[in-house]
Amino acid sequence: MTNVERRTTQSAERLVHSTFVIRHSSLLLIVTLVAFGAASCGYGTAGHASKLPADVRTIAIPAFVNQTQTYKIEQVLTAAVVREFTTRTNYHISNRDAANDAADVTLRGTVVSAELAPMTYDSRTGRASSALITVTMKVQLVDKACKVLFDNPNYVYREQYQISREVSSFFEEESPAVDRMSRDFARSLVANILEGF
Repeated sequence: MTNVERRTTQSAERLVHSTFVIRHSSLLLIVTLVAFGAASCGYGTAGHASKLPADVRTIAIPAFVNQTQTYKIEQVLTAAVVREFTTRTNYHISNRDAANDAADVTLRGTVVSAELAPMTYDSRTGRASSALITVTMKVQLVDKACKVLFDNPNYVYREQYQISREVSSFFEEESPAVDRMSRDFARSLVANILEGF
């Protein structure tokens, strides 16, 4: 092998090695960026990124008001929000209004509407086979001086579920759908209050 051929071969090997190192480094950079991006998604831990004032220790969550004809829906929604705050934060939760309690802030909610609409029908019987429940809420977080810290007058949540052919089990099936919708609402509300999404 001549000197020219040897130098050409070495240059080609260096070029292949450099290309491999650049590609490997680029791939490593992409993987690192994706990992950091994934780590920043999802729920934060208690006490981080809170929009609430630092001196808030107790949140009053009185039973939500029900302006609909849907029986006990306000109880399911209130319980879901209390559960989410209790499991996700270190705040003490009270069920009494801050004006009547030692709570620092009060979270008030109102169920404005609750509607049930058929989605699909059984071709043989003509009866509804699935339905969509839609709930609209308004929520406000205020401090002892009635200063509004958080306000959303138009939360809308939907949940679809299958309807049994048995009329007697219709309301039994609606309840799990309302429970799932309530959990989704509570997660979103607490995230909005704590993290400002």
